Amino acid sequence: MKLKENETIPNSEFFIMENGSPIKKNTFEFFKNKKVVLFGLPGAYTSVCSAKHLPGYVDNQEKYKAKGIDLIVCVSVNDPFVMDAWGKSQNVEDKILMMADPFLNFTKSIGADVDKSARGLGIRSNRYTMLIDNLKVIKLQEEEDAGSCEVSAAQNFLNLV
Repeated sequence: MKLKENETIPNSEFFIMENGSPIKKNTFEFFKNKKVVLFGLPGAYTSVCSAKHLPGYVDNQEKYKAKGIDLIVCVSVNDPFVMDAWGKSQNVEDKILMMADPFLNFTKSIGADVDKSARGLGIRSNRYTMLIDNLKVIKLQEEEDAGSCEVSAAQNFLNLV
């Protein structure tokens, strides 16, 4: 990953669902003056993402809020409709913001893009978690293998916040 701790996140676009419609947002405007935990993963409905990564953040959301986190964001290289449906199927409610990066704008800008074509997924995101405070990356944990969820797991990252 080319993005490093103590750097500013890139100004990039992503999509979220609001009132049933996909809405384009900008990282600088959306994360400014907020303390954010952002975790990226290879894909909605994939095995490790659905069994461990996303549920871990849903289950630990209150602990993160108690540590002053304003927003927890899940980002994946999927369209906003898929991210919304996956969030509903995982009961994220208002605990996690489901952020879609369908064109890899954010993922490529931080250098997290990986080729998962051999598994039928195409270009996706590596698995990582970062703590962002007013656009500055404070902590960044990236998995060596996107199939693993250890250093980026919610319970493990909570100890770094």
